[in-house]
Amino acid sequence: MTTTQNGGTRRRGRPGYDLETLLEAAAELFYERGYDSTSIQDLAHRLGVTKSALYHHVPGKEALLRLAVDRALDGLFAEVAKLDAVGGRAVDRLEHLVRGSVAVLVERLPFVTLLLRVRGNSETERDALARRREFDQVVTALVADAAAEGDLRADVDPATTTRLLFGMVNSVIEWYRPQGGLGAAELADAVVRVAFDGLRVRGS
Repeated sequence: MTTTQNGGTRRRGRPGYDLETLLEAAAELFYERGYDSTSIQDLAHRLGVTKSALYHHVPGKEALLRLAVDRALDGLFAEVAKLDAVGGRAVDRLEHLVRGSVAVLVERLPFVTLLLRVRGNSETERDALARRREFDQVVTALVADAAAEGDLRADVDPATTTRLLFGMVNSVIEWYRPQGGLGAAELADAVVRVAFDGLRVRGS
């Protein structure tokens, strides 16, 4: 196995074909056609391999879905894990988490795109939604703390602020293209400027 740029492991397989390639193709197909409407044969056709070649890597379609959404979720929770080292005020930790979330979105775009489409129609999707709610709770707590410290507006419900803030972050999947020349850091700067200039208490 080798380590991928997304922090996952890559199993050796045919030239140009490995677990990471398989997961990216699966994420794209699940998003395009819907999970229920995508078969292992569809995925094999997309990659130009046999179904048996796919089963060399995973036991079935559900395992592919779980691995794919976990790529996105594990990236987000890795950013949460960094917050203790950030220190400072809650608004600084919140900004750090927003920047990190944008970076995860850019680096793992097919997987985040798929994650945002799941609706809870299977056990894997329900587990993914539960982890998304857990992430939202972390953000909401940071927003509430930042408002209590006087750095963010206190006249907007923290849960609503979280939905609006990450609604903007998540909307990036609709238009962002890696080849467009806008890097992760520049994109994060733009999101932070738009979000926090509108949320910060004047003079803070």
